[in-house]
Amino acid sequence: MFTLNPGSPTPLVGQIVDGFRRLIAEQSLKAGAKLPSIRAFAASHGVSVFTVVEAYDRLVAQGWLVSRAHAGFFVKRRAGDELGSPEARQADLRFDPQWYLKQIFENNSLALKAGCGWLPHDWLFEEGVRRSLRHLATDGGELGGYGLPHGHMALRVLIAESLAEHQIAVGADQVLLTQGSSQALDLVARRLLKPGDAVLVDDPGYPNLMFMLRFLGARLIGVPRTPAGYDLAVLEALLVEHRPKAFFTQPRLQSPTNSVAPLAQLYRLLQLAEAHAVTLVENDIYVDLDPEPRPSLASLDQLRRVVHVSSYSKTISPNIRVGYAVAQRDLIDELAQLKMVSGLTSSDLTERLAFGALTEGRWRKHLKAVRDRLAVAHGRVGQRLGDLGFELFNEPKAGMYLWARHPDLTDGSELSQRAAGDGIMLGPGSLFLVEPRTTGWLRFNVAFSDDARLYAFLAGQVDLQARGAAA
Repeated sequence: MFTLNPGSPTPLVGQIVDGFRRLIAEQSLKAGAKLPSIRAFAASHGVSVFTVVEAYDRLVAQGWLVSRAHAGFFVKRRAGDELGSPEARQADLRFDPQWYLKQIFENNSLALKAGCGWLPHDWLFEEGVRRSLRHLATDGGELGGYGLPHGHMALRVLIAESLAEHQIAVGADQVLLTQGSSQALDLVARRLLKPGDAVLVDDPGYPNLMFMLRFLGARLIGVPRTPAGYDLAVLEALLVEHRPKAFFTQPRLQSPTNSVAPLAQLYRLLQLAEAHAVTLVENDIYVDLDPEPRPSLASLDQLRRVVHVSSYSKTISPNIRVGYAVAQRDLIDELAQLKMVSGLTSSDLTERLAFGALTEGRWRKHLKAVRDRLAVAHGRVGQRLGDLGFELFNEPKAGMYLWARHPDLTDGSELSQRAAGDGIMLGPGSLFLVEPRTTGWLRFNVAFSDDARLYAFLAGQVDLQARGAAA
């Protein structure tokens, strides 16, 4: 079948997964074939049952196997696909990031989360949330019934007032509260797109958004991000060739690259959107982390061709799950109808909790403290990565991320597997790409990356590659 090498830097689980995927791709194991039982494989290869369980579960999650109760594990049949075809292998690469994201949210055993997408708990607005909770517990508010379809009115008014400070003129009736920015993006996509429609997205960009758009049947077209924002020449060519319905984008402190599109590019993007009848869906979830008062697409366009999405999950708490979409009134009403169909109202309780935290008097001071801490972390993490020979995509000194690669570490996914064995969560670049391919780029969350254990691991991997090249 295949052999395992305990001395390999690739964990045993990864070796088992790779071995079976290779056999299936080569059709040495055909669709419907039964795999050895967990105990039989463990005994014949001298590994623990738990190692085999994790490998088989990963193969099920990646779509290679199917588990049948009381029968065992079988090679999965894929309708309309030959398992060994390039298309099937590409589909599998697209599925791997889903498995990885699932592990991020389910696996709390990794002590160092250098690649995650949130801030440490002691950076968040915990005290403001606690005060708001105490107020909710004593104000006699009702726990029964549902909230309003558009969301808690007082919070919508506050958001409208906050947006006015950013030169976006809206009324509370143009604000729809959602369960985080992810629900807002999902509602907008379901309203704007139908199966087969072309849609532009940042490349690299937001994995959850890409999975959601593909699930809706959209054709994803990647717009390259550069250290200075967008590649406008490529963007214009893509608009002409594919005639997309929408462009989902993060102009400000974009994840994973942390690049910022300058004002001239925003104006040009709006001109192109108007000329090609494209709706711009602006995901501005990092606005509160930006120390610079930059304009947004929404402020320049005043929501004529822009839908504006944001969230408080990054700055109050990820568990609050309060986001919002802002658009023309008619579109917001349609999105509210979709919201009701898919899940009724959002949580009035969490929306009131967020409102209390935002109005208890320390919110602006909290945001300044977070921005200052991020600026310091950027300097320290950028220096330490540079000392190891990493190339930085850009150095914004703001936001949560650094996008970096080392010339000798060319496979970020393989490196991330090794890191997980040392209790370190990395952000492999392939997770963020529209078309999956091997890449050495990694996303580092600077708030979690100022840790000696991370650099000891990276230095060891660089040294290992150097010794391998010299051998």
